[in-house]
Amino acid sequence: MIRYTRIFITVLLAFIAFGVKAQSTATTSSPYSQYGLGDIYPSILPQTAAMGGIATAINKINLYNNINPLNPASYGAINFTTIDAGIYTNIQSLSQYNAAGQIVKVNNSNFRFSHLAFAIPVTKRSALSFGLLPYSQMGYNYKKTYLRNGTPTNPNSVDTTINNIYSGDGGLSKAYLGYGFGIGKHLLIGANASYIFGNLQQFSSTELPDLYGALNSRDERNNAVGGFNYDYGAQYSFDFGESLNKHLVLGYSAAANSRINSTLTHIVSQYTFDASGVANIAADSLQNTQSAKTKIQLPQINHFGISFQNDGHFLVGADYTMGHWSSLAIDGVNQGFQDSKTINVGGQFTPDINSLHNYFARTDYRLGFMYDQSYLNLYNTSIKSYAVTFGFGLPLAPGAGGTSFLQSKLCRRDRPARNVEYSG
Repeated sequence: MIRYTRIFITVLLAFIAFGVKAQSTATTSSPYSQYGLGDIYPSILPQTAAMGGIATAINKINLYNNINPLNPASYGAINFTTIDAGIYTNIQSLSQYNAAGQIVKVNNSNFRFSHLAFAIPVTKRSALSFGLLPYSQMGYNYKKTYLRNGTPTNPNSVDTTINNIYSGDGGLSKAYLGYGFGIGKHLLIGANASYIFGNLQQFSSTELPDLYGALNSRDERNNAVGGFNYDYGAQYSFDFGESLNKHLVLGYSAAANSRINSTLTHIVSQYTFDASGVANIAADSLQNTQSAKTKIQLPQINHFGISFQNDGHFLVGADYTMGHWSSLAIDGVNQGFQDSKTINVGGQFTPDINSLHNYFARTDYRLGFMYDQSYLNLYNTSIKSYAVTFGFGLPLAPGAGGTSFLQSKLCRRDRPARNVEYSG
């Protein structure tokens, strides 16, 4: 076990190094990510993401160990060493009106490392979990073009095009360490300590492309973020059925309104274009300052959940999340956001988990729905999103004997092993 733990920690540190390096590259393309800390990602993994994002009242799924960082109380139900790693791809189609009133569509696609999580049992009713998750992503690039008319009293004046260009890049990651344990047969309690870190870069430029030799300006803000945040949660289960294979679980978890460090570097520079339209090196810097360390006040986020599971057959559940984003302050400045509300509903169905000859009967089929009223209210319009999610839990391919099982030292139950998850 010690040898495997060392391997796990080595791999984790390698992925953390990769995650730090990847912060300089945006993995989202959303104009809404320019606000606050970017697009916020909930701490859910593919198994629960495919079920609409339900996670607060989820621990084991179909008797299999499941890492659920959203509610660290769930670690108390893990009884075998578990690894969960994933990749993420995103395809978006954005549309907007140009200066001529025409609709312009832009397609974007991104591919990135998603997460890496480990869970290691400590006692029969407790486990330790650690890993690396995305916290937020920032990535946008758009241009607004204006035409300034020449001065009528000056015959030498001409109409001038002015381009205002806005872009952003970067993101924040979350490295966590958590512990969950059971009290009695029905109550689980747990907590995470997380370190949130990364860089958020934002640029705004004003360019005069029609005036050769004109000085253009660029405003660059780089926010280096790092600090600790805390999550805690509890789950209580009620067992039914003759073999106690039916479970109703009530769950609660929360992210504390911690304060993390922030250092802002602000650079204002001027530059020109050469004859071929390529930007020259900045001619001078009007401002180049780095602020002392300030604080980002994160919001309190509360999750409430309920689930019902018939082991080996189906699982259904629902979550309700409230985020107190109106309290978010960056460098002492409240961001003017509204509180967010999210509803998640979903479930999973397995036709016959014990089938030895029908692969699709052993497959887990997941479906869900999500409604989110985000923390953004732009031009008196509350930004909302809806999503239908789906996914599959794919069994291992059959072995020489026609079935595949984990080794007995790793799995107490003779059930087909799952090692592949897909969600969309």
